[in-house]
Amino acid sequence: MWEFVVTSLDPRAPLVLDTRELGRRPGSQREVVLSVPAPAELGIEVLSVPEGSPVELDLRLEAVMEGVLLTGTATAGLAGECVRCLAPIEDEVHVTLQELYVYADQHDRAAEHDDRDLDDETSRLEDDLLDLEPLLRDAVVLALPFQPLCMDDCPGLCTECGARLADDPDHSHDAPIDPRWAGLQQLQAEPTQDPHD
Repeated sequence: MWEFVVTSLDPRAPLVLDTRELGRRPGSQREVVLSVPAPAELGIEVLSVPEGSPVELDLRLEAVMEGVLLTGTATAGLAGECVRCLAPIEDEVHVTLQELYVYADQHDRAAEHDDRDLDDETSRLEDDLLDLEPLLRDAVVLALPFQPLCMDDCPGLCTECGARLADDPDHSHDAPIDPRWAGLQQLQAEPTQDPHD
């Protein structure tokens, strides 16, 4: 009797990988090298991988007793802005990936025996498909600087006029006038009249 496994994963999705070729034989391996379009919002608010841009994956899938061990790397271009001066930033992120994807029946068996080793955070295979997106997303976000800068010593923006200080290092303003003396400055600016006229 056939048992049909319902999966929420789309086997045609770029970041869903099929592991059936490994045949659940511990030790069997498969190398996977591919370029996939980046999913939306891959990164942080001020620095991220542009949606649809290529993410280069170099992966190894290896069958083990509990499931499939995925190891490899991902490389992608980054776009964002400096948090100090708002200048555009273009960079590259290179991350290492490693995750054990547990067979669904292994997970269910561990749950029956109240095995604490497999919790809700454990990555699972669904009908021998694995979803790489959560692992990739976590790895990229953790690799990004919390506050990206265009250069390490970026001086930022002028607090008075908003000019980018890196473009004009000698940028300065006249000393601000105390508002209490503004009236005298106005008198000084008016042309003087001879009181005898």
